[in-house]
Amino acid sequence: MPGAIPPVPPPAPDASSPAEPPLQELELPTIGPTSQFAEIGHGVGRPKETIAPVRVERGLVVFDLDGTILDDLGLISVVAADVMFKAFGTPLDEARIHYLATTGMPFEAQLSQLYPTAPVALRASTARTFHQRKVTEAYTKAKPFPEIPKLLKRLGTERWTLAVSTGAETEMADVLLEREGLRYWFEDVLGSAEGTKREHLAEYRRRFPEVPMFMVGDSRFDMEAAQSVPGVAALGRASTLKGWGLTPLDLRQWGAKWADYSLSGLPEVLAEFEQATLDPVGLKPRRRAKRS
Repeated sequence: MPGAIPPVPPPAPDASSPAEPPLQELELPTIGPTSQFAEIGHGVGRPKETIAPVRVERGLVVFDLDGTILDDLGLISVVAADVMFKAFGTPLDEARIHYLATTGMPFEAQLSQLYPTAPVALRASTARTFHQRKVTEAYTKAKPFPEIPKLLKRLGTERWTLAVSTGAETEMADVLLEREGLRYWFEDVLGSAEGTKREHLAEYRRRFPEVPMFMVGDSRFDMEAAQSVPGVAALGRASTLKGWGLTPLDLRQWGAKWADYSLSGLPEVLAEFEQATLDPVGLKPRRRAKRS
């Protein structure tokens, strides 16, 4: 089946003032010599400050970054394949598929799963090489999917609260979103230093209680992370990458409540969930609450 995982080796914007900031020319930062990612997918950090829960008007929509907001997964998979080929000798086509099959988790966690018997030092150095090359060879060329700018503006002006959960480094995600003029629409960005996607979603659930919450992603890991946190519904972006097509059916089989090749229809889908009172927290009718 297309998309089947192959075997592997042992603040919301004010609707009255929706103007976007001008596009900025920002330089991508250099990844430091030590990675913030954990070896097997658990983040080494937590949010630096405890943010008090707030009430929001409609609900929270959490977006993955790579492959969901940014159309960059093809670029990144080529980098990952070359890095794994040089470090472990895995043929390029095979390495690329293995990367795509485990995407959605930090790269260190992918290497731990794909090469469990490899020395830890080799996996760590390989990850550092990957992160640096991802910046210089993929992120410098990456662009949002065509519908994303208008989509985020519409969701923001319709009073949805937006956030990001990514396996990328938080600083890098912030810079990329700023570069594309998109950071304005997001309440917060949680990256590798703040934990895994499961931990991100649990933190967002704590910060924004008693409202519908959705995780929008493009991988099996995203769908399963959403299902692991009570009160989160998974929504998916299907893909047609060469050699790795994920259909809407694939994503639904992994837990997506809705999936499509484009996110253009997302506002209507969210409205339908809201109207039907399909709040994953308890499926109960609720009153809208203003942000405090």
